[in-house]
Amino acid sequence: MSRAILIVLDSFGLGAARDADQFGDIGADTFGHIIEAAANGSADNEQRSGNLKLPNLEKLGLFAAHHQNINKTSKDGLYGGFYGFAQERSKGKDTPSGHWEMAGVPVLFDWGYFPKTEPCFPTSLTNALIEKCDLPGVLGNCHASGTEIIERLGTEHINTGKPILYTSADSVLQIAAHEEKFGLKRLYDICDIARDLVDELEIGRVIARPFLGSEGSYTRTPNRKDLAVPPPEPTLLDYLSKNGRKVFSIGKIGDIFAHQGTGEIVKAVGNMALVDETLNAMQRAEHGSLIFTNLVDFDQSYGHRRDVAGYAQALEEFDARLPEIQAQMQENDLLIMTADHGCDPTWPGSDHTREVVPVIGFSSSLQDKNIGERESFSDIGQTIAQHLNIPPLAHGVSFLE
Repeated sequence: MSRAILIVLDSFGLGAARDADQFGDIGADTFGHIIEAAANGSADNEQRSGNLKLPNLEKLGLFAAHHQNINKTSKDGLYGGFYGFAQERSKGKDTPSGHWEMAGVPVLFDWGYFPKTEPCFPTSLTNALIEKCDLPGVLGNCHASGTEIIERLGTEHINTGKPILYTSADSVLQIAAHEEKFGLKRLYDICDIARDLVDELEIGRVIARPFLGSEGSYTRTPNRKDLAVPPPEPTLLDYLSKNGRKVFSIGKIGDIFAHQGTGEIVKAVGNMALVDETLNAMQRAEHGSLIFTNLVDFDQSYGHRRDVAGYAQALEEFDARLPEIQAQMQENDLLIMTADHGCDPTWPGSDHTREVVPVIGFSSSLQDKNIGERESFSDIGQTIAQHLNIPPLAHGVSFLE
């Protein structure tokens, strides 16, 4: 035992899950379609071109794990770590479900969702929000891409003072407002009230989406705030806290777990800054600690926006930083890289896709091996629990054995 480093490449799926037909996602393949786009030139931009180059992740077995899911056969080769992929037991393809399950708590109940109608929110909900927050009304009230709806309704929002409400295929209510014209604190206050209002609807998250700029050039700011319901059972983070272990939550991990067991919370803007903070935490983390990082740009900046070239570039940028992470590892440290769902940038619409996720990593104390297909993301949490020598979690099977 030393430390564990768990890095979530948010939305980095390795192909359709066994139950993808229930989500309309048969054929979705985030990684595979990025590889294809890079090979045919449609993932070229000013920063990158040609075939997808991920030499460090390839050495750890990433391509082999993808091949195993797509072709149902093992790929021969020598790899410098453990590799495989995991199916999701949780009923949704959302951020909290994926993260909670990898921390040992699959979401086996049904979230509440808003229908794909206009308006999509119950009148009782919007009326209550308007009354309790003294609003002149609301805009949007539909399923939408966050960047698109801010561009479309941002000026009307500024002129009327009405916040922009929208949702997605996830169990979520998102509220966007101009950080200066409307006020960041006011937006947060409204989201706090909305969180209370949607509890009876079993909605997983309320997200504050502040933005700046003027017509034609609105941009979301890093002051996003997620208000999530707490996990229904103790997670790996709770187990670690109960056993006196240190947890470093890098990025939006604190929000996803409703700040339960999340220890030291570190925020940063952009994948590379989050990698920097991960490295900083590795310098400070003591024996028995967990460093838990979410690299959100893969999802919010490239997956949802269907930016294939941006996604490919972000993968290559992360791959280039991997040697730094490995060099910072102490003897017996455990590094696991995974994802919480898919978000195929070539898929119709702008929602998440139901895919398996990679489970790849490295430890000097482990033999290189193919860990195969895992039946639950919870195997990740159970493996970390065993590695850090704390009591076993309620769900999952360790792949250390």
